[in-house]
Amino acid sequence: MPTEDSPGPTAKHWQDCTDVYDFLDQIRLRPGMWLPSGSLHDLQSMLTGYRVALGVHSIDEPWAFWPEDDFSRWLREYRGIASSLTWAADIERNTPDGSTPLEEFFRLLDAYRSDASCASGQTTETTRLPGIEYMSNTFVTLFWRRRLLTQAVLRMEELGFRVVRLAAGEWTTEQDMHRAFATALHFPDYYGDNLDALNDCLGDVACYGGYDDSPEGAGLVLSLTDYDRFAAACPRAAQIVLDIIADQARHAAVLQRRFFSLVHSNDANIKFEPVGATPVMWNSDEWAESNRG
Repeated sequence: MPTEDSPGPTAKHWQDCTDVYDFLDQIRLRPGMWLPSGSLHDLQSMLTGYRVALGVHSIDEPWAFWPEDDFSRWLREYRGIASSLTWAADIERNTPDGSTPLEEFFRLLDAYRSDASCASGQTTETTRLPGIEYMSNTFVTLFWRRRLLTQAVLRMEELGFRVVRLAAGEWTTEQDMHRAFATALHFPDYYGDNLDALNDCLGDVACYGGYDDSPEGAGLVLSLTDYDRFAAACPRAAQIVLDIIADQARHAAVLQRRFFSLVHSNDANIKFEPVGATPVMWNSDEWAESNRG
């Protein structure tokens, strides 16, 4: 943010930006190039993509622009009003006459950044959104080394997640899988032991916390071990189960609930079709095939 004693930002390539505020300064310099529509909703989507990229590359950077994060809370306090709108919708709805939503955003951004009380309250995204590394680009993450899965599960439990462990290697039939899910997640007695029923009941658990009174804390994690054995025995069902998990995880995210699955495979080369419109991906420690040899 420029001051009277320092020069303003200069144009640079986006890859040379040092943080999100540097990136926003580039948008401020050339708004017509970055946001020809002038829409703050488009800016919010752009910033979400920026944050996802940070997660993919394991870059730890303070972040304030999720709908319920620091900037939104500051904005409500700054205006002295309660609002359930995202910061983009709030600013667009309350842009004063003679200004544009984008101009108003940057005016408020400067005020936010100059607020010393805001700076002391900022925290990293890993604290603000625990588990984001398993939700930013897929809701189903593969593990080959059991040790890494165990470490991930323990880390999620330490962060307050409720972890449900399922031994998929014991499932030789689709009915075995249904019985395991029904027991572990306390599905109702009328559960139909079919994939449509699994979709319905898992959706209730993921999105509304139904069927089980156990506290969820930060969210719900399904840990599936030896999944390659179930995939070999019931390939179609194994693919659909992951698709159901990913689909319901996305629905849960819309409701601001955290739900995802960590899947262990003894086959280092196992592959699945994309699920829930996203791919099943290896964890960051085993992304390269050379790390699974």
